Formats: sequence, C-alpha cells, structure tokens
Amino acid sequence: MLIALSVVLVVAGVVGSIVPALPGPPLSWLALLLIHLSPAAQFSPAFLGATAAAAAAITVLDYVVPSLSTKRHGGSKAGVTGCNIGLIISIIGLPFGPSGLLGVIFWPFVGALVGELISGQEKKAALHAAWGAFLGFLTGTGLKLAYALFAGVWVVRELFV
Repeated sequence: MLIALSVVLVVAGVVGSIVPALPGPPLSWLALLLIHLSPAAQFSPAFLGATAAAAAAITVLDYVVPSLSTKRHGGSKAGVTGCNIGLIISIIGLPFGPSGLLGVIFWPFVGALVGELISGQEKKAALHAAWGAFLGFLTGTGLKLAYALFAGVWVVRELFV
C-alpha cells in the first residue's frame, strides 16, 4: 500500500509542479517518506531532512521568484497576478488560443502583459515587466519540476535498482 501511494504521490508531485493548486514539492517529498516507510527503501535521516528542507525552500521560492523577477524588470503586483491568472486559464483551457504545453507558456505571459497594461504601464514597459513575470514563473516551475523529477528518480531507483 505504501509503495502504491508513493508512486501516486510522485505523479501528483510532477503534476503539482505545473498545476498551481497542487503543492508539487511537498507531495514529492511525501512520496520519498512513504517509500522510506515501506520495506522497499531506507533513507538516512540526513537525506530525509535535506530533501524536506529543499521541498520547503522551493515551495517558498515559487512564491517569491516571480515577484522579484517582475520587480527587477520594472513590473508591479498586477503583472504577477496577471501571470497567475494566465496560468489558471491555461489549465482550464479556452475555446481559442493555444492549449497544452504551449498554453502553459503563452497564457501566463499574456496575463502578465494585460495586468501591467491595466495597471497603467506603457506598452514597452508593460512588455518588459511581463517578460520578467514570465521568467519568474518559468524559474519557479522549473525548480518545482526538477525537484519532483529528482524525487521520482529516487522512488523508481529504490523500487527497481
């Protein structure tokens, strides 16, 4: 049961790295913990502690990095909010525009741009700030995905190697 739940949590962790409603790194860490509690693997306390700290740090960074990147590019909170709304739109899907992986890249950028334009930025400044929000989003998503894949590799390694 623990092994099956661990595998489910690995998949949920990868999905949660992209879907904002699911906490990808904590789910991935729970997969590591459950595989540790099963007869399939035994991790050291140091490994479990370090991976828990990494999951917590990445989760916090996921909220901080887009704001820092947007501000660094001259943007506002409206750009970050628009980026998040764009991500939600990409997940829900619209009858027009790109969907799937292309939508996850396209809609957050468009959302950040619209947010900046609504906040009163001129077009060139809004585009620059939207680019910053988008880069921050990609960085946070990349960190979460890297951690989820790291945890998944460890779970698979312990099960099959």
